[in-house]
Amino acid sequence: MEMEILGLSLGQLMALLGAAFSVVVAGMGSAKGVSLAGQTSAGVSSENPEVNSKLMVLQILPGTQGIYGFLIGVIILVNTGALAGDMKTVELLQGISYIVAALPVGLVGYFSAVQQGKVAAAGMLLVGQHPDMSGKAIVMTVMVETYAVLALLASFLMVNAVVL
Repeated sequence: MEMEILGLSLGQLMALLGAAFSVVVAGMGSAKGVSLAGQTSAGVSSENPEVNSKLMVLQILPGTQGIYGFLIGVIILVNTGALAGDMKTVELLQGISYIVAALPVGLVGYFSAVQQGKVAAAGMLLVGQHPDMSGKAIVMTVMVETYAVLALLASFLMVNAVVL
């Protein structure tokens, strides 16, 4: 008989841990990235208020990694039945597989969001001096996003490869 904690098997707990990991770690990165960009936005806007709307786009971009982590977390909860309140049987190795599947979106999401926040902040300084360069600043910031999207795809494929 498999050990249970709070009425859940170890496999079920591992699956829930995977969902939590993707949401929490990617969300922490987005919070930090958006914060870094927001601090720069406040400074640039105080010197050049006309560019504030262009800066908002740059500040929002590091927040997408948190959305990606949330999406993977929800998919894990749906696949295990936890979201519907009827948790399926999850073997220990399946639960561990969910943790492994959450690693790309959580870890890459964290680091890319922080780095994207830094690139966005640099882009804001550029836009503050040259408002016509906002498109280039956005492209530079979006380039970092590429790796978060690849991590999202990897996690999505791995999560859906776990067969219950």
